[in-house]
Amino acid sequence: MRGVTDDPFLWLEDVEGEAALAWVAERNAETVGLLTGDPGFAGLREQARQVLDDTARIPYTVRRGPYLYNFWRDADRPKGVWRRTTLEQYQKDEPDWDVLLDVDALARAEGDEWVWAGAQVLYPEYRRALVRLSPDGSDAVVVREFDLATRAFVEDGFQVPEAKTRIGWIDEDHVWIGADLGPGSLTTSGYPRTVRRWRRGTPLAEAEVVFEAAADDVAAGGWHDPTPGFERDFVTRSRDFWHNELFLLGADDTLVKIDVPDDATAYAHRQWLIVIPRSPWLGHPAGSLLAFGFDAFLAGDREGQVLFAPDERTALAGHAWTRHHLVLETLRDVSTRIEVLTPGPDGWTREPLADVPPLASAAIIDTDPDVSDEYFLDVDSYLQPSTLVRGEIHAGGETVKQAPAHFDTDGLSVRQHFATSPDGTQVPYFVVGPDPAHGPGPALLYGYGGFEYSLTAGYNALIGRAWLAHGGTYVVANIRGGGEYGPAWHRAALGAGRHRAFDDFAAVARDLTARGITTADRLGILGGSNGGLLMGAMLTRHPELFGAVVAEVPLLDMLRFHRLLAGASWTGEYGDPDNDADRPHLAAYSPYHNLDPDRSYPPLLLLTSTKDDRVHPGHARKTAARMREMGHQVLFYENTGGGHAGASDHEEAAFNHALVHTFLRRHLRPGGGVDEGDTRR
Repeated sequence: MRGVTDDPFLWLEDVEGEAALAWVAERNAETVGLLTGDPGFAGLREQARQVLDDTARIPYTVRRGPYLYNFWRDADRPKGVWRRTTLEQYQKDEPDWDVLLDVDALARAEGDEWVWAGAQVLYPEYRRALVRLSPDGSDAVVVREFDLATRAFVEDGFQVPEAKTRIGWIDEDHVWIGADLGPGSLTTSGYPRTVRRWRRGTPLAEAEVVFEAAADDVAAGGWHDPTPGFERDFVTRSRDFWHNELFLLGADDTLVKIDVPDDATAYAHRQWLIVIPRSPWLGHPAGSLLAFGFDAFLAGDREGQVLFAPDERTALAGHAWTRHHLVLETLRDVSTRIEVLTPGPDGWTREPLADVPPLASAAIIDTDPDVSDEYFLDVDSYLQPSTLVRGEIHAGGETVKQAPAHFDTDGLSVRQHFATSPDGTQVPYFVVGPDPAHGPGPALLYGYGGFEYSLTAGYNALIGRAWLAHGGTYVVANIRGGGEYGPAWHRAALGAGRHRAFDDFAAVARDLTARGITTADRLGILGGSNGGLLMGAMLTRHPELFGAVVAEVPLLDMLRFHRLLAGASWTGEYGDPDNDADRPHLAAYSPYHNLDPDRSYPPLLLLTSTKDDRVHPGHARKTAARMREMGHQVLFYENTGGGHAGASDHEEAAFNHALVHTFLRRHLRPGGGVDEGDTRR
């Protein structure tokens, strides 16, 4: 196994280096020439564009005062427009939208490849916004103040040059900000180290420092809660991805620490302090949802009310406030349940909000917590497009939008199975596709398994058109490392336990073949980011189980990830390669270091982005180079823009999608005969 110091491909970590980019151009030309020349490529790309640009898709919104705000892209507006409308208009089939900012026009005028990265609008008048624009999709953004009344950027307003800036309104003349102000202002992870109070009309460099984190922390942040009657300011110190300290900013900028475990999620809402512990606390299990009186908690009272307690099959998925209620989303064996909790003098009462079909998902998209009990609820499943319901608690709801169906579901079904991992753990997974009685066929298995992120049921029109419609089966594995069963499910694969996520995924693959759903040579796997690490681990640990592997924006060098871009922020998830206790387990599974010239590997496609300033493109570059040196079959494609998403607009997304599915079809052979999507050789 090669170590860090004798890595012959370190030069590929020079993101914009002349030699590195020349190598990228050569690899791109090979991949593009091979895959785009396939007779099915053009059809796949066109189908993807139809889905992505479909004007009948649901325009999801965020309420701010009397308006519903939306950001929208389509074929005529590839970079998109920020717009708003009223509820009355939104309920129509074709609402009348008021465009606030046209990003395409802005990009043309300024000659920059701007990508919309969001806006923070000043409460309660909603007249001014802090608009975030990303150069070609990177995490780093520029910030500009925007006037919603004049539809123009504010001359001499708040402006911040490109950086991984954290900024938020305090009032019209002040913001909380963390930014790149030169040496010492960023952590080793590349995020703001200081929290500053910046006053309009003064130089950013002179903004008052209120809080400073350590250089090896992940980040510091500050924000203002403008809730009428409960105005407060907070700062936070993120020591690593899973450990934070929360402070209330008192008079004269004194810091009052909120005395909760540093691995808990905690925040204030009106009179309550809400805490979600990730480890047992005060007699409550990890993954509980607890409510305390905020002032009473600061005074030492630890008698909280339990709003949710997990069990071995049920976990907290999310929650959202309305003016008088709390909407609770839970997962029971990865299917959603929705309840309404209401505080009263004798505690909290609960009742169902909506019936969610089995093996489906539901989520609160938006509420108006300062004003009303309005909610927007989105429900979908693997074979059912989204239905958006707008309602008010105790007043019922009605469907306001229905997403279009993009593929024929006749003969398809959704099933849930459980695979047995080597340690006996039962691992759930969803199977979408034809009845296996027809015999084993091509299957695509997707996974992630990290950062307590849950993979729930959802309608994917791109997968439906490119894969399911051609006889393929789509599988989603709910492996450990995710949050499907709460913090314990995640913690089981944390650090030195990461192998459990890999074991779970391999167990699902074996179960698929044992059930006759597919065979190893017709089983493809797909994952991105942390899921790209999963793909690399499967490639090197279990190559015999798969017929093709696709890894998008992957982590692959687990002995140097902490030295590349934002990698230092993930040592809390994986471990620290510089720590003698962590290095052995990282070395044991690091895909880049475990490639073997004498093993046979399934074909591999690696995709990354030059503008990915989160997961360094060097991971994919070096792995491709090393596999080529060993004589293994690998294709590599690096989009020059797109950031960690891999694509800046629908055209780039459709191109990437077509590359992936052309590659998969070549090796896994979905479909019963030759058609426009058949790429068999």
